[in-house]
Amino acid sequence: QDFRDLRAWCLSQGLLFEDATFPAHVSSIGPTLLPEEKLWQIQWKRPTELQRNPHLITDGVSRFDIMQGEIGDCWMLAALGSLTLRKQFLENVLPKDQGFQDDYAGIFHFRFWQYGEWVDVVIDDRLPFLNGRYLSVHPRTSNEFWPSLLEKAYAKLQGSYQNLNGGYLSDALVDLTGGVQVQFSLKDPPPDLEEILRAADASRCLMGCSTSGQSRRNIELRNGIVQGHAYTITGAVKIPYKSGWKHIIRIWNPWGHGEWKGPWSDNSPQWDRVEPKYREALLRNKDDGEFWMSCKDFQEQFSWLYVCNNTP
Repeated sequence: QDFRDLRAWCLSQGLLFEDATFPAHVSSIGPTLLPEEKLWQIQWKRPTELQRNPHLITDGVSRFDIMQGEIGDCWMLAALGSLTLRKQFLENVLPKDQGFQDDYAGIFHFRFWQYGEWVDVVIDDRLPFLNGRYLSVHPRTSNEFWPSLLEKAYAKLQGSYQNLNGGYLSDALVDLTGGVQVQFSLKDPPPDLEEILRAADASRCLMGCSTSGQSRRNIELRNGIVQGHAYTITGAVKIPYKSGWKHIIRIWNPWGHGEWKGPWSDNSPQWDRVEPKYREALLRNKDDGEFWMSCKDFQEQFSWLYVCNNTP
């Protein structure tokens, strides 16, 4: 499907695009994502029906725009959260020649890396709703639609929304960058893990991590960490602490809420002993799903670390 040709045709006819290859139908959701009675309750709505003034992007693209919906695609959203920090990759995936303001015809396109080449995926902008709520990613800002539309394009690439329900963070990192990824087991971590994290952050690599457990169940532990879940690593720094140095790592939960409650979390006393200039630069005390933790706690709570960049 050629995005420009299809859009030009729709504009010339005064029509909004309807994608016959990924229709607004149960077949695009998948047969077992939801109980059958719920599948038939799904409604498809365009952003223009939901908002008076929808935008593809408002105030730039950020991980905080993303809040995971009913679908268990944390593996893809954790990769997407990392992508938002690396603008050189983002522009490849999210072409700028589209929006709701100029030449709007209900058609959008996104690019993903598949088997050695960039594939352009065209979609219409009808999004699935169940009981008035987003089935897929819901935007934190109600009139910003890039997360939901990009997720729909990825669902089309994979065959259905159901096929996003459980997957590998490592695969999503490669699909969004065309890069090379490496995995580290945190049960048997390399001795220089702290340096690897800092070097990867300094090299502007995409990074994610995951916890062990069944992704279908998503059990939240008392300490705030979710089992069988994927997260984004958004920073790794070394700061002066007490009379020495401390390695701490910043992690983001694609749910958009739900944070670690242990040492170095938002309200923990450790921050009281950090110089104000570091504290002000690093600490964002709000329930946005992002938190800091020590390298030691990171190794204990998570099972895998994933690092991806466009070259080894």
